[in-house]
Amino acid sequence: MERIFLFLYQYRAFFTFLALELFCAWLIIQNNQYHGAQFFNSSNTFVGGVNNFSQNMRDYFSLREVNMMLAEENARLRKSLEQRNQQIWSGKMADEEITNRFDFVSAKVVNNSTDRYTNFITINKGSKDGVAAGMAVISSYGVVGKVKMTSSHFSVVTSLLNIDLRISGLIKRTGHFGTVQWDGRDPQVVEFEFIPRHVKVAEGDTIITSGYSGVFPEGILIGTIEKIELREEAPFYELRIRVAQDFRKLSFVSVVKSNLLHELDSLELQIPDMKR
Repeated sequence: MERIFLFLYQYRAFFTFLALELFCAWLIIQNNQYHGAQFFNSSNTFVGGVNNFSQNMRDYFSLREVNMMLAEENARLRKSLEQRNQQIWSGKMADEEITNRFDFVSAKVVNNSTDRYTNFITINKGSKDGVAAGMAVISSYGVVGKVKMTSSHFSVVTSLLNIDLRISGLIKRTGHFGTVQWDGRDPQVVEFEFIPRHVKVAEGDTIITSGYSGVFPEGILIGTIEKIELREEAPFYELRIRVAQDFRKLSFVSVVKSNLLHELDSLELQIPDMKR
């Protein structure tokens, strides 16, 4: 404390001069309209710039929370859309269980691979959040994969970019269905198999989920036909599909909980020759 007083005493002339200068500036601003306007305009610009910088910094550091909120909102909107579709297909007096056939749980991707033959994705939701093995995983762009295993707080998802995963899809324009599977090469392209040669397919046709498995809701985007090949005497086309989701930019997903899947499986298991 003594050093502070000593410092102020040693530089008393400078501090007196500074105080007088500030007082004079205040008098000029208060008694001259032009100078006052200029000062307040300049100060407002400076303060506005500081506030804008501060707000930008707050927005940047809150991006994670904002993204999580948007992902949860997307899950709620997707559920509402699915309920509306079920009501349209089943009639206005649809069974409540049919209307609420699917629930959606938003999750963040914490690990992801795209450069292997069997790629997997790790998300930050697990059994405590109602996630279970076999559930479908989608994003705002389209199909992502299926849950392989879970722990309490995390789940591992078999990516669409996994040669062991097969998904039932159909051509939106014609309604013909086939099987989507990755061939282990281009992470942006998958194969669409078992489309017979009599079907009139075209480049740019949209491929969506068929809904036949009961795991994926019907109508989820998979991609578009990029290349068509038909060998002589071959019964099926060789179709290359450019996937809608860029897996190298995957950040947030939604896990699809099919509430009627158990009932569907139980019914189909009663027929020995009927397998998924």
